[in-house]
This record gives sequence, structure tokens and C-alpha cells, in this order.
Amino acid sequence: MPSQGNLGGKLFIVGTGPGRLEQMTGRARSAIQESEYILGNDSYLSPLEPLLAGKQVIRSSMGREVERARQAVGLARNHTVAMVSGGDPGVYGMAGIVLEVLEQDGSGIPVEVVPGVTAATAAASRLGSPLSGDFAVVSLSDLLTPMETIERRLSAAFSMGVPVVLYNPKSRGRPYNFARAIEIARVYRDPSTPVGIVRNAYREGEEVRVTTLDHVEDLGEEVDMHSIVIVGGEESRIWMEGENAKGIITPRGYHRKYLY
Repeated sequence: MPSQGNLGGKLFIVGTGPGRLEQMTGRARSAIQESEYILGNDSYLSPLEPLLAGKQVIRSSMGREVERARQAVGLARNHTVAMVSGGDPGVYGMAGIVLEVLEQDGSGIPVEVVPGVTAATAAASRLGSPLSGDFAVVSLSDLLTPMETIERRLSAAFSMGVPVVLYNPKSRGRPYNFARAIEIARVYRDPSTPVGIVRNAYREGEEVRVTTLDHVEDLGEEVDMHSIVIVGGEESRIWMEGENAKGIITPRGYHRKYLY
């Protein structure tokens, strides 16, 4: 049954990017400044402390996304509310569940989804240019998606020959999903395919590693839920600076048309 109509509130779903304030868009900062209530996972709210003075801040933990979405919609009937989501809210973020709850609520609350720098592009920037053209993104978290479905998507993604970005590659509760993803990648990729691992992109403790598909297990201990793994495509190569691997370049195709 729909709730009572909107009484003058507004709802922002705000992507905060990789974590630092300087990585947020101007619109993301202004949306938070306009809001009376700020909701989000504590890990995403902590970096925003300089923007939260005088706000009603509601913190919650992982696994309470539905409860958080309902609370945000309820408050937004009468107040300006910002639901904070790390990265981009529409990429493995809070936008989907908040909009689903809002749709069911039927109160007509004005809503604005404010984009942010997602983990794929943040990690890619630390590696150089591994995602210059087409690429695919697959999450290895089987919390909401069955592993059989993830494996099917991985096979389809790697079969296209484009770079593949792996979100949520490994956690304590599912340490083997990353190994399975690499196993599937090897069906379609040459062993020398570059692989980039970026942990804590643009955050404290940032680590950037470049390896190849046949040696990625050597860095397996560095892969966790704070990591993004980018498996290069058929044309990707390691970006060298002298004798040192600096990152990954995936040519977009200019070399086939121009001399440079």
C-alpha cells in the first residue's frame, strides 16, 4: 500500500568516489551540503567528516542496505536526504535498492542520482590506461548472485577478448572465487596477458601491482575486498618505463590508422 505523498522533501543518492574528498564531484559535495540527513555505511561516511558538521548523520553497517533504503525514503518525505554510496551509486551501489523501495513507496519523492568515480576507473587510472576501449565488469561476490551465474558471465566476458574488471574478488567467506575467475580467464587468454591489482585506490595504504596471467597467484595474498583486479584484453600490454613495469596500456586502435 503506498505511503502518504511527498511533503516537500528530496532524496539524493550520492556517489562519493574512491574515498578522498578531492575525488568527489562538485555536485556530490553540493548535494551533501544541501541535505539535512546523511545516511550510509560507516566506512563511506568517515572520509566525509569535514562535510558533515551540523547534519543528522545515520550510520549503518554492511548487510543492512534494505533497511537503510527504507529509512532514507521515509525521511525524504519531509526532509532533504542524502544516501551516500562509495564509488558510483549505480555500479554495485545503493541506487538500485533505493529506487526499488521508492518505486514501491509511491510517495512521489523527487530523487537525483549523483554519479561518482567508480572503482573500475579509479583503479584503471593508477595502472595507466587498461580500459581505453570496450571492457567488461563482473563482481565475484556470490552474496546476491549464484556462483553458477557468475561463472557464465565470466566466460562470456573473457570470450569477447576485451579487458575484464573484477569487483569484490576475494573475501574470507569466499576465498576461492578469485581462483575460479583466473581459471576461466586462462581458457580465453594468453599466459602473458597483463593483470593489474590495485588495492585501496586513492586511499590510505594504496598498493598497485602489475603481473601476468600465468603469475597472478604470486600476488594472491594481496587480493581482497579492497582490491580491484583488471585482466587485460587481447591487445593489452604492459606499460614499461625502462626495465620496470609501470602499468598497463590497451591500445584503442590509433596505431592502425595513424603514424605516431
